[in-house]
Amino acid sequence: MLSRRRFVQTLAAAALSPRPSKAAAATPPGVVINDVSRLNPIRVSEEKRPRSTEEVQTALRLWPGPVSVGGGRFSMGGQIAAPRSMHLDMRRMNAVVAFDASKRTIRVQAGARWRDIQDVVDPYDLAVKTMQSYSNFTVGGSVSVNCHGRYVGHGPLINSVRGVQLVTATSEVLELTRSQNPELFHAVFGGYGGLGVVTEVELELDDNSRLERVVQDVPLEAYPAFFAERVLSNPRVIFHNADLTPPAFSAPRSISWMTTDKVLTEPQRLTPRNLDYTLEKNAIWAVTELPGGNRLRETLADRLLGKRAVVWRNFEASLDTASLEPRTRAISTYLLQEYFIPAEAFLPFARDMARILSLHGVNALNVSIRHSPADPETLLTWAPTAVFSFVLYYKQRTSDRASAVTRAWTRELIEAALHHGGRYYLPYRLDATTEQFVRAYPEARTFMTLKARIDPDRRFRNRLWDKYLLPPGTGRSL
Repeated sequence: MLSRRRFVQTLAAAALSPRPSKAAAATPPGVVINDVSRLNPIRVSEEKRPRSTEEVQTALRLWPGPVSVGGGRFSMGGQIAAPRSMHLDMRRMNAVVAFDASKRTIRVQAGARWRDIQDVVDPYDLAVKTMQSYSNFTVGGSVSVNCHGRYVGHGPLINSVRGVQLVTATSEVLELTRSQNPELFHAVFGGYGGLGVVTEVELELDDNSRLERVVQDVPLEAYPAFFAERVLSNPRVIFHNADLTPPAFSAPRSISWMTTDKVLTEPQRLTPRNLDYTLEKNAIWAVTELPGGNRLRETLADRLLGKRAVVWRNFEASLDTASLEPRTRAISTYLLQEYFIPAEAFLPFARDMARILSLHGVNALNVSIRHSPADPETLLTWAPTAVFSFVLYYKQRTSDRASAVTRAWTRELIEAALHHGGRYYLPYRLDATTEQFVRAYPEARTFMTLKARIDPDRRFRNRLWDKYLLPPGTGRSL
């Protein structure tokens, strides 16, 4: 039988994707790079696996053509590669450069995963300040997407980063901070590798603490006020999300993790590595494939999610994406979408979203709701105002026909988000039209101007920027 914690992880989380397989020791010419969705095979000319900033510089000097950069490979639309590029796999650059427990700062190479940092800082009762809900992502990749998590009041990653080291197209090494090269600092977050190679990142840390899970069902129309009064204004709440489940997506289940002095119900300080998640995989398959799957989900969730647990913050923050790894991706795959909606448009967008998902029979596991304050720092900001984010976790077949069907209803969701003054998140499938991209991110023109200055030969490429900034060979730009 599924444990309470494992079932919670399986059904309630939203930053979901499986762990990539380990790269082989030697890579043949013309290697195919793919991401966790397995829907975006891209043949690159060669793959390099640097271990230092100097090796990145050397690789850029010796290679005259396009360059693409990848980390954990959790993006889902070809953001990590471009055809015929030299691909830099950053996962071997995973060392700690500097750590000061008294100042609560750590500097790491960009290929370090959040779990690597947690192993170092946990003995000092410190925690990562802002990261995704799962610990497998690389820090450099998290910078490139300007990630966020379930943290209340933190906003995107940029808010907890002190500095970034960037290697440019000319192999120059730049230090980016709010006072040193500030224009590049604000643009590299959410820049998806378009400006250079992030090689080191300096992060702020926070206190580790005991957290108690508090679960409450809230009417959909009451949720914004509930969040403002019971979550955002409560300094004890560290993590928060609310889950919507099919078919109606109309009954938010609020899950808050609050600081507490209560006795731990889980003694582990970190989620153990390399656990067997067969039960979780089978549970997801059953919910998405068997008749009555939604009823099964609701029955078990009512029984398990309503109970409370007390854990270390680092335990909850060290969840493993392997718990969401499907048994196979040969026939179907699990994917994410995310929409950022101004607080005042929460209810009308939620209803539009439910209508679109129902109309198209989308095989959705859940929608997880988070919140972010306005982000005035990032150039390609996804939160120009305070927003609720709607993270859609769904399953689709791997055929071209299934992708075409998904593309159609995805564009409807994007249009709904834009209609309500919102934006969509860029790490996922490239289903938006160019016109929708420009409406969602009008700052892309400024980004393009900056890229033309720092990377005039357009060396740093991937399918995201090839599609929306400057399609190869067209001579057109935003």
